[in-house]
Amino acid sequence: QVQLVESGGGLVQAGGSLRLSCAASGRTFSSYGMGWFRQAPGKERDIVATISGIGGMTYYTDSVKGRFTISRDNAKNTVYLQMNSLKPEDTAVYYCAASKYWRDTDPRRYASWGQGTQVTVSS
Repeated sequence: QVQLVESGGGLVQAGGSLRLSCAASGRTFSSYGMGWFRQAPGKERDIVATISGIGGMTYYTDSVKGRFTISRDNAKNTVYLQMNSLKPEDTAVYYCAASKYWRDTDPRRYASWGQGTQVTVSS
């Protein structure tokens, strides 16, 4: 398994931007597909975006298409989530996670998780 640590969350006004980072330990980072999930209070943990091990393929949930961008730097063992045009409904705890199959959208299929970072978007 890989250990993951998220950073970059915070409070931002609607329309603003944030970039989340997820630093991973281990020498096999590029062999993992990576996903960003989010969980709002009282709701289930939902997929936001995923990226393949080499970074050539990505997936986005419909509500963030055109606003969020997932990327990774395998030399730095880091995956990013650039979030633009943020909306109050984007408010949640954001988690990164690692999976052997990059296209997984079910959180139960992800074995490694970070501790989460809070994103709050004010209206």
